Amino acid sequence: METNNINKSPLCPSARPEMEDSVVFGVIVGTSEEPRLAHLIKPQPVTEELLALAEPVAPTEIFRFAASCAGKGCQHFDGTNCRLATRIVENITTVTETLPPCSIRPSCRWWQQEGKAACMRCPQIVTDTYFPSEQLRQAADPSVYASVKTTGSDR
Repeated sequence: METNNINKSPLCPSARPEMEDSVVFGVIVGTSEEPRLAHLIKPQPVTEELLALAEPVAPTEIFRFAASCAGKGCQHFDGTNCRLATRIVENITTVTETLPPCSIRPSCRWWQQEGKAACMRCPQIVTDTYFPSEQLRQAADPSVYASVKTTGSDR
């Protein structure tokens, strides 16, 4: 199976494996307290065999998935931008000083919207985690956007 969705734009770097044309673009390494994304050289199509490699935990605890942005179908999308990407840049500290190697960057919504700032934070993002920091918890909460927006917070 060819990963044709890499040519579609934009891609959500926080997709779910069940999304149409979803691919794995990285594997989570490190610890539960300090996870880090190890990027794959080439995204891999999601298959039952690949998902089974994550057992006994959920694939979203081990892999990072990308798929076409759901746009208005996503709770983080405001009609123009991904609020998740905005909140990650505003609330989470960087974990790298250099751009990580990333095969989805040219099509990544976070990169297109937030640029290098998103990439410097991306390696610590795990789609499903049991030990998120308070900053990560707030960044992932769609209801936080309304309060951030009304306070006049600048990036």
